[in-house]
Amino acid sequence: MGDGDVAAGGARSGLSLIERLALLPREARAACLADVPLEDQWRLLNDWRFRARPAQLAPAGDWAVWLILAGRGFGKTRAGAEWVNRQALTTPGCRIALVGTTLHDAEAVMVRGESGILGTAVEGNRPLFLRSKRELHWPNGAMATLFSAGEADALRGPQFHAAWCDEIAAWSRPREAWDNLRMCLRLGVRPRVVVTTTPRPTAFLRSLTRMEGVVLTRGSTFDNRINLPASYLADMEAGYGGTALGRQELAGELLERIEGALWSRDALERCRMAPEGELARVVVGVDPPAGPGTCGIIVAGLDTRGRAYVLSDRSVPDATPDDWAKAVVDAHAQHRADCIVVEVNQGGRMVESVLEAGGHRRLPLKPVRASVGKVARAEPVATLYARGLVAHARPFPELEDQLCGLITGGAYRGPGSSPDRADALVWALTELMLAPEQAAPALRAI
Repeated sequence: MGDGDVAAGGARSGLSLIERLALLPREARAACLADVPLEDQWRLLNDWRFRARPAQLAPAGDWAVWLILAGRGFGKTRAGAEWVNRQALTTPGCRIALVGTTLHDAEAVMVRGESGILGTAVEGNRPLFLRSKRELHWPNGAMATLFSAGEADALRGPQFHAAWCDEIAAWSRPREAWDNLRMCLRLGVRPRVVVTTTPRPTAFLRSLTRMEGVVLTRGSTFDNRINLPASYLADMEAGYGGTALGRQELAGELLERIEGALWSRDALERCRMAPEGELARVVVGVDPPAGPGTCGIIVAGLDTRGRAYVLSDRSVPDATPDDWAKAVVDAHAQHRADCIVVEVNQGGRMVESVLEAGGHRRLPLKPVRASVGKVARAEPVATLYARGLVAHARPFPELEDQLCGLITGGAYRGPGSSPDRADALVWALTELMLAPEQAAPALRAI
């Protein structure tokens, strides 16, 4: 079989024959292997390029940095270690830098770990680890040196064909270490770096995803479910599914922390609480789209002690008026809401007509008009959260992304063009907690 792979100093034109074979459907693959001797089939089945998921194999094309941004348990370490072993095997005498958060991490995870370089090296190409020198030596003269990202100056002298950087989001001085490393990559025709990390919302990692020559692979813990215990995956989903921590550490999402945001993810994580007992009031907040777009539909309730609860996000993306009207009616019926608060700035009577169509003319609609911008309307509601007066019955990822994109005194910087879900929440909570109370009937004597 032809190899077609690339050494650290060469460009790769496409997938190898083994990799193409691995991507075939099971039946087609079996047909291709039917006449291959069993001994060769066994060797093939143990070849990483055959066993790996496509996302764990280096991308084709002329790239400088392969950034694997994925959740825990995805198989990032295995992908990095296998790539290093491959460079050492195909390029005798090459020099490789291994940069970990600390020297201990580099040794314990990248070298000695279960999925590290020593554990994944093929028979006959296992390197010798000289711990005192922080070096790995392969039989063909290839050599790798361990570095700590916290000691960036150590990267000033040497030079390399390739490098593997692990958990770069946790490095204490990422910019300095990265800049020194890139200046060391001056051997061979095309020096390359593989970066494996669970994301964290750091300025450096955000900038790295946008650098020229970076190819990005994203992935989730659950992509590797075949190699992880079902009980572990169930526990992770039950404990962290939809939460900011779960989205970062399991789903591999790079969550933004925006300076000046009215809400923070940490604060939203702390306000998880389901209501106990009956609620005094339940309302549905609606932010209808002026045209094509998402209709924000949020259900919230208030208990007898004055705490509000966000109960459901029933928002409808890319919906027709009939679609979102049905979603509003269903939310009202399922939660037995006493009021539907709907913004009518852009639709006026049309919004009420849409909701009242189809035999629903007795809906308890409360039309509201916005006299200030979305961020200004949200600020009093953010204060309620800060005082501990609002809880989320469960995680609401899309809604919480929008809340974290509302900037004090500024423009919206969250996902999408408009904070439709957040605006619907603001209308609902304003009705429950900030609307002026109606005066009770009274007698006055003259």
